[in-house]
Amino acid sequence: MRTTKHLLITLIVAALFAAACTSSVQQDQQEEVKESMASSKTSEAVSLKDDQLNAIYPYYQHLTAALIEADATEAKVAAAAIELGAKEIPDAGSISSQASKIAATNDIEAQRIEFAALSTNFIALLKKGGMGGGELYIAHCPMASNDKGADWVTNSREIKNPYFGESMLTCGTIKETLK
Repeated sequence: MRTTKHLLITLIVAALFAAACTSSVQQDQQEEVKESMASSKTSEAVSLKDDQLNAIYPYYQHLTAALIEADATEAKVAAAAIELGAKEIPDAGSISSQASKIAATNDIEAQRIEFAALSTNFIALLKKGGMGGGELYIAHCPMASNDKGADWVTNSREIKNPYFGESMLTCGTIKETLK
């Protein structure tokens, strides 16, 4: 299992590096992804039963953090990694497509709109695949998506809202715990 996870991560990082050879700015972004991957690995207390989901979960965390900080560039980098990883997961075509849309724009609001759809599909895969250990939380912001509400996955009970960032950082509630 760990070999599959490491192979997928290696392939994702290699693909990202190959695509970034044209610009030093892109190369710097890829280094940040690699560093982020090393520092934001899924907590040892939290693991998913599906190794492929385990491989993209750190990038989901990276994407969430980038949206909280309103950092469209970092959101693009994380989304590109999710897109590549999701292509390897059965029934994750919509996640790959939504991640592609996030990676293709510099508009933070457009990224947040796609993140809502990506999160809905990611949550469905998490529930289907199950937890291997630890807990994840499904948080909900009632004001996101034009007051329709939107969810996201977090490994903390502390609310940090990716849909509004600093302007409404603590808007939301934990609505479900995945064990």
